[in-house]
Order: sequence, then structure tokens, then C-alpha cells
Amino acid sequence: MSLPPVLQNLRLPVVGAPLFIVSGPELVIAQCKAGIVGSFPALNARPQHVLDEWLTRINIELDEYKKDNPDAIVAPYAVNQICHGSNNRLMEDMATCVKHKVPIVITSLQANKDVYDAVHSYGGIIMHDVINIRHTEKALSLGADGIIAVCAGAGGHAGTLSPYALIPEIRKIHDGLLLCSGSIAHGGSVLGAQAIGADLAYVGTRFIASEEANAEAAYKQMLVESAAKDVVYSSLFTGVNGNYLSKSIEAAGMDPHNLPEADKSSMNFGSGGNSDAKAWKDIWGAGQGTGSIDDVPSIAKIVERMEAEYNSAKSRIA
Repeated sequence: MSLPPVLQNLRLPVVGAPLFIVSGPELVIAQCKAGIVGSFPALNARPQHVLDEWLTRINIELDEYKKDNPDAIVAPYAVNQICHGSNNRLMEDMATCVKHKVPIVITSLQANKDVYDAVHSYGGIIMHDVINIRHTEKALSLGADGIIAVCAGAGGHAGTLSPYALIPEIRKIHDGLLLCSGSIAHGGSVLGAQAIGADLAYVGTRFIASEEANAEAAYKQMLVESAAKDVVYSSLFTGVNGNYLSKSIEAAGMDPHNLPEADKSSMNFGSGGNSDAKAWKDIWGAGQGTGSIDDVPSIAKIVERMEAEYNSAKSRIA
């Protein structure tokens, strides 16, 4: 399919996933300057009025960069909205997004027609993340422009379906914008996502281990030292199943291989769920692609490297 106009000029077919706590203006601006979509959760801007400050800064810095570098590929940015009853800022944050005409809004946990209508009112697009077909059908029925398939191995909140299963199933009912998430930390994996039917790859964990990410140095180093076997899937920390670094769970005094299930009646995203250890402050999210991470360079270097890997993979199968 033809990509929406806002996504037609990317250096690499990649969207940087919004990372709770980790994604801030520095990371987003660096991603956009490198030619891939940068994003952040609205809830990272605290208190609420800081969201307006962040969006003002992002818009100004990207506009100035475009003027100073007219030949550069500068990607758009996205804001992630958690559409859940525990998010009492949602509509206030949406009013701020409308004010700044945020080009892309990513919705999570629930499809929300009020949010979709607000974004469409100024010509923005909605991408909604899903873990199954039922969620896909709901989002599309309410007017989502694109679907993010959050597959097995994705960092943070993730599903259990293989991308080789979920992407083709979604393609049976949706011929529009489709992104693939799950264990993508290498340029060859970006091409692989396209080969099975996705338009773009949705990459998170690789960008945590970067100079611009707002993550503790110990978190970044743990990603470098970890592999797929060190990623644990649990609902304990937020009430929703997600992938976390086992070493961070051990550091919090728990056995990562013997975790109880969460009491979903006490879901509280981003603030600890059913455990005294807080996701994502103490318990660090990561996808199974962490085994491909060997260093902590700048975003520019990561994208340059992924582009070379992507092109090399294309040449091997040409």
C-alpha cells in the first residue's frame, strides 16, 4: 500500500516506539533528525503543563534543523496516549496535542473514538497498538488509520503471537498502514518485518541503549549484557503482561522465574501494579532483541548502522 503522506519521507522504515520514562525531547528530536519517527508517551511529561513545553521545543528544534539542513531527511514525531481509565490526564493531554497539531498519535490499551476524532480534526493520523485480531477489528471500526502489531518478544507490554502469524492475519482484514513490533534491533529484522507484510518496523529496546535516552546507565549496560534468555514475561508489575529484564527483577529481590500473577483489579500502569518494585523505574522493560545490542552509541550512529544492515540484507536476497 501507499504510506500516508506524513510517513513517505523516511530514511529507514522505522518508528521509534514510545518508552515510558525513557523517551523525552532529546531522544525524539535525535530520532527525527536521523530520519526515523521519534515518539514519547504523553505521561512522560510531568506535570501536565510540561507536555506543552516539550511539544513547543520539539517543533521549534525540528523546524530550525530543517531550515539549516534543507537536504536532510527529517521525520515526523508521534505522541503516545494511554487510553485507560487510570489515565485521568487523557483529554487534557489531547487538547495539548490538538493545539500543536501533533502529526501522529499512537493509542494504547483501548481504542478511543474521542481521541481519534480529535486527531482527525486537524489532519493527524492515528496508529493503535494491538496484540490480536479482536483488538485490531475494534480499532479499525472506530477509525484508526494504522495498526501496530505488538508481537511476541516485544519490550514492555506485549502479546504472545508470532509476527509470522499475526501480521498475515491482520492483512486479511486491513490493507492500510501496518507496523510490526517484536525483537527488532537489527536492520535485517526491519526488512524481515516488511517481507511478511508490514509497512514499517516499530523499534523500542535498541533505542534505550543510546546516548540520548533518559535511562540510567545501569539500565543501558544491562541491555548490553543481556540476551533473549534474560527476558521474562509477567503481568505482576502493571497488571498487563509484559517483557522485562530478569536481572532487574533479581536486583529488586524477586525470583524472575517464580513470579505470581497480577490482580488485574488493581491495575495501575507505570506505578508498580501489584509489586512494591515499580515498572519502569525498578523493573526494566526489554524485548528479546536485546541480544543484538552490544554498545550505547548515539541515535545517529544506531540509525546509520541499521540502515547499512537493512541495505545489506536487501542485497543478499536480491
